[in-house]
Amino acid sequence: MRYIVLLLAGLILTGSCKKQVEQVQMDALMNLITNGQWKVTSFKKGSEDVTGQFAPYNFQFKKNETVDAIKNGTVEKTGTWLGSATERTIKSSFGNVTEPLSLLNGTWLISKTSTTHVEASQEVNGQILSLRLDKL
Repeated sequence: MRYIVLLLAGLILTGSCKKQVEQVQMDALMNLITNGQWKVTSFKKGSEDVTGQFAPYNFQFKKNETVDAIKNGTVEKTGTWLGSATERTIKSSFGNVTEPLSLLNGTWLISKTSTTHVEASQEVNGQILSLRLDKL
């Protein structure tokens, strides 16, 4: 009986520790993303480079899971975003927009990250989109 109690206690503590680690990861991701503005420094649709379309934009991610697309210093559109440290993804959505902002919609798989940049990709209709954001 003592063994079962110890095993159950260990499982509860292990689950609790895992949740704490996930929360620490999520908090770190949230702080990294929401501290400062970001700029698209590379965007490719397959082999086509469309980075120039993003030239007038900066992006401000907020802790309330919204993101502002700031064009020439003015918020043009607010969308939503959701990051997952455990899945290494960021989902973003800007409603009722055209390119280039519509290209940002979807679930992005993060391939490289640092405190100053993020590289991610997603497949849309059989085409690979790749993105690099740099912190300003």
